[in-house]
Amino acid sequence: MVESKLDEKLLIEAAQGDPRRFADLYRMHFDRVYAYVARRVATRSDAQDLTAEVFQQALANLRRFEWRGVPFAAWLYRIAANAVTDHHHRTERDQNVPPNPEPGRDEYERAERRASLYRAVRELPADQRRVIEMRFAEDRNIAEIARALGRSEGAVKQLQFRALGSLRARLDEEDDA
Repeated sequence: MVESKLDEKLLIEAAQGDPRRFADLYRMHFDRVYAYVARRVATRSDAQDLTAEVFQQALANLRRFEWRGVPFAAWLYRIAANAVTDHHHRTERDQNVPPNPEPGRDEYERAERRASLYRAVRELPADQRRVIEMRFAEDRNIAEIARALGRSEGAVKQLQFRALGSLRARLDEEDDA
């Protein structure tokens, strides 16, 4: 769900006046920033740390942000790109691995798609969400999940099947919109 430019401008102005209102902007943009960062770093913990750093920098510099009609996400992506570059300079300097090149529009679109997926997973029923998280985020097999949840392997497979069907339908629906 993307807010209108006017709604976003009002949220930014409110957060500039009262930093506690930044939480609304955080919730609105967290998934896309996390997806963007996660695609560029090696570990989940690095992605989490860098995403937190992006929002800390955004909050610290929010008073200097000037509304120019460009989505707030573009500013956050710029902060994220700089954070990722700095991270690569800090951690990969000795390995002579160049940082990722400047992201293009397709990179932003992939980040948006991943953000949509994260939102869709969060909206699944709790048992389906847990199976998807364990299967794909924690990389567990069906037998491990069944043991952890106290369910049969068939029940876990059915939950996974339903969850993937729901996710596919939700993402297809967003693509059509």
